[in-house]
Amino acid sequence: MFALIDCNNFYASCERLFRPELVSQAIVVLSNNDGCVIARSNEAKAIGIPMGAAAFEYDAIFKKNNVYVFSANFALYGDMSKRVMDVLSDFSPDMEIYSIDEAFLKLKGYDRYNMEEFGKQIYQKVIQWTGIPVSVGIASTKALAKVANRIAKKYPQQTKNVFVMDTDVKRIKALRWLKVEDIWGIGRQHAKKLNSINIKTAYDFTQVDNAWIKKNLAIVGLRLKLDLMGIATLDLEQIREKKIIATTRSFDINYKEFHELEERVVSFAVYCAEKLRKQNSCCNSLLVYIHSNRYRQDLPQYSRSITIKLPYPTNSSIEISKFASQGLKYIFKAGYQYKKAGVIIMDFIPKSEVQLTFFENSNPRHVLLMKAMDKLNTNFGQQKIKLGSQDIKRVWKMKQEKLSPRYTTKLNDIITIHVN
Repeated sequence: MFALIDCNNFYASCERLFRPELVSQAIVVLSNNDGCVIARSNEAKAIGIPMGAAAFEYDAIFKKNNVYVFSANFALYGDMSKRVMDVLSDFSPDMEIYSIDEAFLKLKGYDRYNMEEFGKQIYQKVIQWTGIPVSVGIASTKALAKVANRIAKKYPQQTKNVFVMDTDVKRIKALRWLKVEDIWGIGRQHAKKLNSINIKTAYDFTQVDNAWIKKNLAIVGLRLKLDLMGIATLDLEQIREKKIIATTRSFDINYKEFHELEERVVSFAVYCAEKLRKQNSCCNSLLVYIHSNRYRQDLPQYSRSITIKLPYPTNSSIEISKFASQGLKYIFKAGYQYKKAGVIIMDFIPKSEVQLTFFENSNPRHVLLMKAMDKLNTNFGQQKIKLGSQDIKRVWKMKQEKLSPRYTTKLNDIITIHVN
């Protein structure tokens, strides 16, 4: 059996945790630079605020409906996520942290347990120890646990936040209820393809010929079908490495000069390289993009990107920033005012599997240098040690005008209790 535990409206729940007066109030959380909505409470969803809504376009709606608006407080969310995951790890030694607010548990050897009671224990302990409400779905496979969790979240009153799919009758009923586009792992394009042959529900999907699925959705689609049929084919992933790492930013002002834009792109490349080293990987390619301010239609518009295949795998900040700068030189065009840029690194391999080539390789001296840089930046604060091509005085900060205190990670922000 597998259990999927998903935190309910996680970002909004974190904001409510230290401000109980926000319970039952509409809450939205904004993206980097307070750009658009990335999380909504159920009350905000009921008002009709869509995911991805531009904050400036919905400002009047926020005020009219007394919506509480928060800048993304990732320090708080990350710490609360760790606390939730620590609680969940007590219930099973086999756990996969799927995202910041989701985790799978493999329940091997739990055959004699009452799964309904077990799920309730998980719910009660998480909310008692962290204050974060969760939904629990339990089933014989990962894909079915995902479906069960969706039911628990959709119908909290009937399920009491826990749904166990332990019979074939429950499985078939659930699959006939679930739309094909809502199946875990089925993207928009695959959903369109399935709809075109009259596959409307998850149950319909399980009836499709294996050969057709393998041809059109590859082996991953076939494994998903078998999982939905109750044949366990998807196991826990003990380490979930990122497939791409991206650093993208909108600027506070428009940049006209190449050297201004280059400094930002180099800094973005450095941030990407730091994250890459944390997962002990190297990248083989990167993408650089730039574009002008699309909201300024009175100005000439320009956008372009370039993908660069690296001559060797690397995780060196020096080398990755050098290639990113070369890419920028190729796509930069004078005469435009640039509002946003980004660096995306891709095509990862484990650092331990890097093979030397005959002609060109990553500089081996960079290994110890990057280790020293990372250690100093960890001990004394991010961006203390920089490359020469970065602005020494500049420390990039997001626009966070509605940022809540970092209650659990910064001593100065710890909650204050007044006692008479």
